[in-house]
Amino acid sequence: MVEVSAVLEVLAPPRVQALHFWALQVDFVEGDEVWGGGHTGLQWNRRYPDGTAVNWGGYASAERGGGVLAGTGSSLSGFPDDPNTLALAWRPGRPYRLRIFRSPETPGAWRAAVDDLASGASVTVRDLLPPPDLARSEGYLVRPIVWSEVFADCDAPSLTVRWSELTAVDDTGAVLRPAAVRVNYQFHHAGGCANTNSSVDQTGGIVQVTNVARTTEQGALLELPVLLTGEPGPAGGLRGP
Repeated sequence: MVEVSAVLEVLAPPRVQALHFWALQVDFVEGDEVWGGGHTGLQWNRRYPDGTAVNWGGYASAERGGGVLAGTGSSLSGFPDDPNTLALAWRPGRPYRLRIFRSPETPGAWRAAVDDLASGASVTVRDLLPPPDLARSEGYLVRPIVWSEVFADCDAPSLTVRWSELTAVDDTGAVLRPAAVRVNYQFHHAGGCANTNSSVDQTGGIVQVTNVARTTEQGALLELPVLLTGEPGPAGGLRGP
């Protein structure tokens, strides 16, 4: 895949100050090597104006040392100690398309952008750069996942986000969409909450909900209404305490 995207709607703002992160994640591949991975998405982060931010960051593979990937600068404002997270005035209840694709400017780099589907505006977040030995290679994306990472207490007010239009593009330009996604939750002993749930709602979107009775079990497949092509992949789950 040379591009992946997903539409995210945070249906209502969190009612606590704890960090929330909703992201589209991919791994980066060159040949037979998975050299790293990255995640881009919206954050509820009190460090930023009105608590709204966007993140595009990633890590090298363990075989390459596991360090934070270098990236370009951005037109969005942020803090010197966290170049991955930048201020973005997103609004609850609006749909945003998160996109990851080959940088049109830097060979081997991967760009993230956020499209506001209500206004039509698009914002480039920045590019993540490959290791120096892959700087002129054109790699691929594999293993796309969407997830919620929530640092609020398990009994914090319930919050719902919706994912839809999960889409990939291959190097021939063909558009691919999954027939189903696989649910994954962080285990309770690892810091996850037992009262989170992922399901398909009446719009055909995947909803991830906190502080609710779990009706979809770990590892379940959620069939999606638009079946163009693709194999079941991980939908991601709700992570964090």
